[in-house]
Amino acid sequence: MTTIEWTEQTWNPTSGCDRISPGCDNCYALTMAKRLKGMGSAKYQTDGDPRTSGPGFALTTHPSALTEPLRWKKPRKIFVNSMSDLFHARVPREFLTQVFAVMAATPQHTYQILTKRPERAARILTDLCACGTGHPPGEHFRSSMEWAATSHSPTYVPGLQHGIYHRTGWPLPNVWIGTSIENNDYARRVDALRQTPAAVRFISAEPLLGPLNNVSLHGIDWVIIGGESGPGARPLRTAWVHDLIADSRAAGAAPFVKQLGTVWARDTYWVGKSIAAHGDTKGGKPEYWPTELRVREYPNKTAEQVG
Repeated sequence: MTTIEWTEQTWNPTSGCDRISPGCDNCYALTMAKRLKGMGSAKYQTDGDPRTSGPGFALTTHPSALTEPLRWKKPRKIFVNSMSDLFHARVPREFLTQVFAVMAATPQHTYQILTKRPERAARILTDLCACGTGHPPGEHFRSSMEWAATSHSPTYVPGLQHGIYHRTGWPLPNVWIGTSIENNDYARRVDALRQTPAAVRFISAEPLLGPLNNVSLHGIDWVIIGGESGPGARPLRTAWVHDLIADSRAAGAAPFVKQLGTVWARDTYWVGKSIAAHGDTKGGKPEYWPTELRVREYPNKTAEQVG
């Protein structure tokens, strides 16, 4: 299970990543990987490039983790790769095929994939088959999922049944794909996301480091909003949150305010007090927020007002 407010379970078929933008500067996963390496966790023993990654945080695939969702019978929302980026350039295309085959084989779950590399997601998931028979976009990648369910295939995933290709629509109806965007400088990620086939497209504006007033939310279904937490956290202005909630609703996207961040909690609510003593170091307790920010909605579902 997980304490992440907008999901119910995490699944990490890969671990590790590389920082590529300011939103990565205080990456919680990088810090956690260093800790897990020190604890002897087998997944986190390979170091990444110190310029962009760190101890225990080299991009690594974990074939043994592929079958985990097959054992989860109860439907749940699953955040794919809380400790990595599924569309990192060093995740082999064949491994992506295996991941998508598992998701196709478990339609009871809803998978939430979050990437800072939506350009690669768009390229792969709109791939044109080179066989010359005129398959539509995505058909080549989708049909390769069937190969992962064939026992003599080098990409075979134990437990998958034949016929995945024929039993699923495209894009997979239980897969949501999102991109992280921290300020206007990375609006291009949203443009790439719009080109990516997905049942639900979403934005994670966390950590929100500036206004997103130059970002079009056309074609976006869900917007997660959050301030940065932890040592060295950068400030969030509630005006940015107000505007993003309004822009989301105007575009037909569901807003979900996750947290207001450590700086907001320290300087706005727990002024002169220890925020740790109140158990809200992330500014994540809606009962302390301005009323109009207490909103946590999901796409195509009834709004869940909190606080």
